[in-house]
Order: sequence, then structure tokens, then C-alpha cells
Amino acid sequence: MATSREYLEFISEQLSELEEITYRAMMGEYIIYYRGKIVGGIYDNRLLVKPVKAAIGYMPTARYELPYEGAKEMLLVDEVDNKEFLTGLFNAMYEELPAPKPKKKK
Repeated sequence: MATSREYLEFISEQLSELEEITYRAMMGEYIIYYRGKIVGGIYDNRLLVKPVKAAIGYMPTARYELPYEGAKEMLLVDEVDNKEFLTGLFNAMYEELPAPKPKKKK
């Protein structure tokens, strides 16, 4: 089941307090970037984030779920209705997220 456009728009609105939130469509799902770094994604109408230490500390009871078959586990964000929570989570995670890989020159 792919993510609905409505759910993507809902999550985008919930993250609207943050600057430089972008997303990229990927096989019916969406990868979410915060200031150029991959934070997580929206898979099957679920917001999942990378399990970095800050995210685990911010959501100590979060469940690990697979975004899709064969992928690494990610943390399920249950509090998607809470804009303040999401803003804090993304800000807490930012420093720990890996820098984007440099683009290969052709």
C-alpha cells in the first residue's frame, strides 16, 4: 500500500515550523530531508525516522518497524498530531544524522 497524497500533505503541514523540509517521491513512498539530511520517510501512511540516539532518547517507547521488505528498521513516530513534538524531534536528531553523500561527477 502506497502513501496517500493526503497523508503526505498532513505530515508536511505538521513539519511546517521547520525550515528546509523537503521530500522526494520513491516508489509510492516519500523520503524526508531536513536541511539536506535524510531524517526518515513516510511509508504506508506511517512516519518513520532513523533510529539515531537522539530519536531513541526522544521517543523511548517507540516501536521499531520496517519501512519495506528488506530495509533496516526505523522508529515509528506515533505523535504525528503534535507539531511541537515533531519539531523538537527533528531538531534533536539533526546533528546525529549523516551528512549527505557528495554527488558523483559525470
